[in-house]
Amino acid sequence: MNSEDISKVKELLSVPQKIVIIPHKNPDGDAIGSTLGLWHYLKNNGQDATIISPNDSPKFLKWMPGSEDILNFEVENSQAKRAIDEATLIFTLDFNHLGRVGQMQSFLEEASATFIMIDHHQEPSDYALVTYSDVTMSSTCEMVYNFIDYLGDTDKITSEIANCLYTGIMTDTGSFKFSSTTSKTHKIVAELIDKGAENTRIHNVVYDTNSPSRLHLLGCALKNMVILEEFNTAYITLSQDELDTYKYQKGDTEGFVNYGLTLDGIRFAVIFIENKEEGIIKISFRSEGDFSVNEFARAYFHGGGHNNAAGGKSDLPLEETAAYFVNLLPKHLKELTR
Repeated sequence: MNSEDISKVKELLSVPQKIVIIPHKNPDGDAIGSTLGLWHYLKNNGQDATIISPNDSPKFLKWMPGSEDILNFEVENSQAKRAIDEATLIFTLDFNHLGRVGQMQSFLEEASATFIMIDHHQEPSDYALVTYSDVTMSSTCEMVYNFIDYLGDTDKITSEIANCLYTGIMTDTGSFKFSSTTSKTHKIVAELIDKGAENTRIHNVVYDTNSPSRLHLLGCALKNMVILEEFNTAYITLSQDELDTYKYQKGDTEGFVNYGLTLDGIRFAVIFIENKEEGIIKISFRSEGDFSVNEFARAYFHGGGHNNAAGGKSDLPLEETAAYFVNLLPKHLKELTR
């Protein structure tokens, strides 16, 4: 954030506001952690703040302090719409295009509130008065810490805020292994631990509370993995029938795509997940090195994200989507094998 943006934010927050904070649809650890961390900060500073999520979050994130107060737009629709209508200030976190909020999009486009965006994905839209966008950041949670720091308020970071922000940084960095993890990231994490983030407990509740059905689903996913050594690529498919067989719950496939990158020599990993309710194939892309899955997802699968982590979708059936993907790989042979 530049000095002009910081001054605008300070002016906005110098008076009471009716604030709505919004993560993207199908929120992950960074989306929920950043919105809750900011929510606690604003509430503690006397602001009237509400979090509205486009849909439900995974069970393994519901332990976070304040999660019980998040409005689910799909379930608490009237209350959520009223909050958006009455809002004077709307924060959008961990996304940079209003198309990422599903059914909420039209209501946000019609809102009279002032918008502030905090996000680390590429190619941000221009809907916000203040856009804090930095694609080099490990996570939106790291950016929320910086946001609080820019306002001169890191001394106001409570244990609740620390636990929320730590969770998002941990999950979005793959437990601090991704290249976006910098020395500053580690310094911020150290500060959060000093302020009360329970790092061991957070890791346990996020990663070590699997259900038997989730582990069986993981086994199914790994069995379905196809390894294309000539392209240094591996991909996984999961059909709706397979999800149903193993009693899929929201968040159960989190991290499955990363298993492809644990194979020696694999630089590009993908998972295709059938969603019959929405009539699409949801896709996650991961890569190592300089192969940009953001560019790949934008070019072929209506998606985008980061250089090494992105998402997309396909309207084709599962098998046709996988075949289309495989047929694209020869175009990128040099990038994947150099």
